[in-house]
Amino acid sequence: MKLNNATILSCLQTATAALAVLFLIGWTGQVVSHPVHQAHLSPPLNDPKTHGDIRELSQHAQRKELEEDTSIRLMPRVNTDQNHMEICCLHANILNFYLNNILHKYSEEHRSMHRLQTDLHRVSSDLQTQGCNVTHYHDHRHAVEFRRKLERMEGERGINKAVGEIDILFTYLHDFCKEPRAAANANANGAAKN
Repeated sequence: MKLNNATILSCLQTATAALAVLFLIGWTGQVVSHPVHQAHLSPPLNDPKTHGDIRELSQHAQRKELEEDTSIRLMPRVNTDQNHMEICCLHANILNFYLNNILHKYSEEHRSMHRLQTDLHRVSSDLQTQGCNVTHYHDHRHAVEFRRKLERMEGERGINKAVGEIDILFTYLHDFCKEPRAAANANANGAAKN
């Protein structure tokens, strides 16, 4: 049986249409499976430049750590089952402590420190505007534990260790300081997947 050009063209058009539909179905499924972008409560939490500067500052301080300090962790681990806004506000309290007691003592040590302090002051201010009462968390066991461990390390050694862990603090702020509706939707989506 001989196939003419019209028949071949018709078959190719049908196959192309079928592939386009399958591609569209696959693309739609992929888009639905990825979480929707969640709005952070402060723009610097979403800024890649700020993330890079935090990571660089942290690594700079970690290179100066004494060997015996590498096994110590000042920043307490969080219970992710807690309300995300509470975790956010707790770490806003610790950020406030950093701004008032740690970073100004390290300001000459790193080239991007002034810009970072400006960004972190903005985060602190934005979180307080969004309802984080940082003084409310002053006596929270994690805040107290952080300050107690820092005091035990004494002076420059403790300041250096705290700056070395600023990436952990910033990660907690980034992960938990999101719009309440977006965070609730993310929790609901996570529960639905389990």
